[in-house]
Amino acid sequence: MKLDVLCIGHLDKGRIVRGGVVEDFIGGAVYFGSIVLARLGLKVGVVTRLALDDSWMLADLHREGIEVFPVYTSQTTGIENVHPDPSSDARRCYFLGFAGTFRPEDLPEVEARLYYVGTVTADEVDLPFLEEVARRGPVAFDPQGCLRRKVGRELVTGSWPEAKEAFSLVTYLKVDDREAAALTGEGDIRRAAEILSRWGPEEVVLTHRGGVLVHAAGEFHEAPFRPRSLEGRTGRGDTCFSAYLGRRLLGDPPDVATRFAAALTTLKLERPGPFRGSLDEVYALMEGL
Repeated sequence: MKLDVLCIGHLDKGRIVRGGVVEDFIGGAVYFGSIVLARLGLKVGVVTRLALDDSWMLADLHREGIEVFPVYTSQTTGIENVHPDPSSDARRCYFLGFAGTFRPEDLPEVEARLYYVGTVTADEVDLPFLEEVARRGPVAFDPQGCLRRKVGRELVTGSWPEAKEAFSLVTYLKVDDREAAALTGEGDIRRAAEILSRWGPEEVVLTHRGGVLVHAAGEFHEAPFRPRSLEGRTGRGDTCFSAYLGRRLLGDPPDVATRFAAALTTLKLERPGPFRGSLDEVYALMEGL
């Protein structure tokens, strides 16, 4: 089987607590990201680990025509995201479950133009697994989970000792502003992106509350998010990164892919769940960015 993108990562059987209101949801980089990529017309596969009883979580992926390669485990990964202020970007994350570390034998025998590894929690992937993925082809990597550590039940963002070695295997790297600061010690997002680029990635996609910054071939590209609400805040970075990757695979240069990703993410931020808008909406909004 030949694919455009093989997405690798845990699904998140999650929970959002916003202003005291509790809501269950499905999340994870490969959930939000694979749906965007499929809606761009790309042939997409997903490798994920989850409990057999939670196989209902794959239904959205099947409906989008995504090839799914599940590895069934005793537990499904889950994270509780608590937003004390509904209008704020700030959140605290708590552990609910873990589906286990990916192994090389979890990878299906398929060929892909790009391998997108999107992590949710600590120990989801290790360096030997990333090395195996990189042997197969170009890698896009979201290390969010690798930067998380458990302190009691809470998941906190910190540094990752293997970051430099891991990022040397990566073509496209995605971080947010807090992760970039934790990795580099640099609060200025442009300087942080330059440092991360020196560690190996050809293109760094850095998201923040106000928009997206891309560093590619020594140049910066930026575009803002301009949502009318933040009801769909969860999955912002996953959506933005996958939109950027999809348009790069379809031939857009980095500056155009950056504006496209910002426009699509703006629409996603207004609506909970994965992106389900039309591409016509994206192109119309893109003209104003």
